[in-house]
Amino acid sequence: MKVVEQNRRSFLSGVAGVGISGALAANLSGVEEKTRGLLAGPDEGEHLIHFRDRGNIFIKLSAANGRGRFSLGTQQVMSGAGIPIHRHLEMEEAFYVLEGGGSVVLDEEPHPFAEGATIFIPRNAWHGFLNPDRELLLLWMVSPPGLDGFFRETCSPPGTPAKPLSREQIRTIALKYGTEFR
Repeated sequence: MKVVEQNRRSFLSGVAGVGISGALAANLSGVEEKTRGLLAGPDEGEHLIHFRDRGNIFIKLSAANGRGRFSLGTQQVMSGAGIPIHRHLEMEEAFYVLEGGGSVVLDEEPHPFAEGATIFIPRNAWHGFLNPDRELLLLWMVSPPGLDGFFRETCSPPGTPAKPLSREQIRTIALKYGTEFR
């Protein structure tokens, strides 16, 4: 089997696991939700500029726009910026590396990855990304949603100034969405 096909299947398995966990939680609560399907084109979605490294974020699907019990989008991580060590108290997260490479730190241990890799982060697991010499483009999915709200409150639309948020303000906003930074 080709490496690309293996990576695709690995990613789809991870995404299915995250999606199933959200569906099971909803079914256990007895709530049935009616949502409409959506086709989001390559240039569609909510476009934001990250507060720290000025990379592009596109929120493609989220509960905030009536699209289920998960959020999905892309994040450009500029070369050398990485993503600080953090954890999500209630969310599970899956990534597919569209471009670039580096290391993902999972519970204090770095694991190298390259384009085409799939990464799964269970809730409450400390994790972060290192990309010292390459830009990254990540496809992310979280369940239940919340990461999209964090991005909306901390990031800015293209062409507008970055929000003047202190490190402590970022931490407070993150906790509001069940995310804790070290």
